[in-house]
Parts: sequence; C-alpha cells; structure tokens
Amino acid sequence: MTTPWGDLALTRFPEDPRERLRAWDASDEYLLRHLAEQEIPLSGTVVVVGDRWGALVTALAAHRPAQITDSYLTQEATRANLARHGVEPGTVRLLTTQDAPPDRVDVLLVRVPKSLALLEDQLQRLAPAVHEGTVVVGTGMVKEIHTSTLQLFERILGPTRTSLAERKARLIFCTPEPSQERAANPWPYAYTLPDGIGAVSQGRVVNHAGVFCADRLDIGTRFFLGHLPDGKGAQRVVDLGCGNGIVGTAVGLANPEAEVLFVDESFQAVASAEATYRANGVPGHAEFRVGDGMAGVPAGTVDLVLNNPPFHSHQATTDATAWRMFTGAKRALRPGGELWVIGNRHLGYHVKLRRLFGNSELVAGDPKFVVLRAVKR
Repeated sequence: MTTPWGDLALTRFPEDPRERLRAWDASDEYLLRHLAEQEIPLSGTVVVVGDRWGALVTALAAHRPAQITDSYLTQEATRANLARHGVEPGTVRLLTTQDAPPDRVDVLLVRVPKSLALLEDQLQRLAPAVHEGTVVVGTGMVKEIHTSTLQLFERILGPTRTSLAERKARLIFCTPEPSQERAANPWPYAYTLPDGIGAVSQGRVVNHAGVFCADRLDIGTRFFLGHLPDGKGAQRVVDLGCGNGIVGTAVGLANPEAEVLFVDESFQAVASAEATYRANGVPGHAEFRVGDGMAGVPAGTVDLVLNNPPFHSHQATTDATAWRMFTGAKRALRPGGELWVIGNRHLGYHVKLRRLFGNSELVAGDPKFVVLRAVKR
C-alpha cells in the first residue's frame, strides 16, 4: 500500500501466499492521503475504529494510535503487519469492541463497518470521550456509506457531511457537539425465542451489536435447530462460528452432560454467546473462546462440531473461511466424530466435505438450506 509516509507491505491473517484479496482498499488510502494533505495534527489520543487488517494503524504507528476492532483476525493481522515494519510491541494499543474505550479522544478515525448496528454501538461508547476539538473522519467505499450511516454520525456526535468520491471511496467529516442530547445505547439487545424450535423454545437470546441477525432468529438457524443431532451423555461439542450461541445453547439444554465450546473470531459474538448461555440457565459446562476457528483445539478431542460457516469476508465473497473451518474440524474430531453443517443449498458444501472427509450425508433440506453430516473415519 502506498501512503504519504512510504510504501507498506501488508497481509491479511492467516497469511496465505495464494491469497488474492488485499489487506487494504481505496478508502484506507483516501483517508491517509487526506490526513497528510490537510496536515491534520495527529496529536493527543488517536483512535482508529474498524481498521480491517491493520493498514491504518500500521501507517500511523508513529503517532501511537489505539485500534478498536471486533475481529480477532484483524488483531492478529495488525500484530503481524506492525512487526513486519519494525514497530515495537505496545506502540499501538490494541483494544476490542468489548474493552473500555480511551477516556479522551482527540482524533477519531472510523473505517465504516458492514454492520450499522456495530457502528452505532461504537459511536455511542466513544461519544463521552469526544470533545469539541476532536477531529472526526470516517472512510469507506461508496457502496458502504448510506444516508443512514451519516445520520448515525450526526445523531450521536454532531453535524456530518461527506467528501466527493475518489476511486469509489468516500470520506465522512463530522463536527462534534458534545452538548447535544442523544438516545441511550440500545445494545446489547435481548428477545424471546418462539415455540417449535426444540430445547431453546421460549428461551432468551442476547445480542451485542454487529452479531448476525441481531433482532430476530434467522431462518437458517431456525432450520438447523430443527435438525440437530440428539446425542446424549458426555460429549465434547464445538459451536464453531457460534454467533449469538443459540445452537450451542440448544445442545447444552438438550444434553446437560455435554461440554460445549463456543468459538468465534468476533469479540461481540462470543460475548453474546456467553450472555445467551447464562440467560437460559444451562446446567452443563461451557467454554467461550475468541479465536481463529479450531486453532488451539487439540487434535482428536472433539465428538461433534456444529457449523454455519460465513461465505463473506467483509464485502468479498469467498469460501476460504468455510474451508478452514472444515479442515480444522476434521483435525479436532475423534475417529467417529461428526461435523454437522448448515448452509445455503447453492454453496455446494457437500462437495468440499466429500473431498475432505470422504463422505457427506444430507440430513435435511428445503429449497434454500441443507444440513449436512460428515464423519471422521
């Protein structure tokens, strides 16, 4: 990536020499170019929210910024990119969306996230630290910035306008008015589940901002809940890519002897899963882990993996995440252990599972979704 302060060699995480997706885009370049051309003083506390792979904080490392992200993969990519450029550990403060933000923010740079709810939550959490002199600049691709995006900045922080588009990217300029009144932060959001979905019927779901389908039960999960395996007894079960944890919670309620590991790369998701699990009074044992899929789970220690893999990485459509989840599951499963997958029918996961496991069984299907089962031989 070319920046006003020199060229940077950046990678995503996990690093893959075959990866064709870049670790930055035109919106990152636009923001950095604006900061340099306008000679914006990057003094005091500089906070970068939503940095995708660490491109912004790596470029601005000399100003000792704080990065706030919901993504474990982003944090790991940032650590690697900073190290690659000789930045000493601790120079950039790495915070998650679940951490308390800095008490004072003098420069706030926002890479607009895909989730409007996550943007709302983060602006609400940062608003008390913003003062009249705070420089607030947002950035994103044109397709990511909508009227609702600008309205959020204006409602929570102050008057907002946008720049002209350059290379399909746009900047957001906000003038903070700390004295203006704003509504309370609506996140996390909780609701009651419907009947007819098995062990979690009439249960409670707690969603932190940014978690998929935060205000209702999505149709894919509803279909999966109706076709979960009915195993009993002591089992080691992984809810892989757990989201709000409703699938793992259903397993725990149906089988109190099960030990359930909830894992997701989103800090918001794992916090939601734990809150959902606690809200339903599940009697068994559970562990909650933010991480890169099954990495860190010892080989041959798991009886059952339940997975609804994502097929997007930010705005890019890719099956790389699903493939890593499937291969990680196979490594972690005991012989005879099973991977159960819910996915859109058109994604063709049965082909990948047959290639990896040597088998794939259709458990259930409808015009949109399929539930597949693969057994480790």
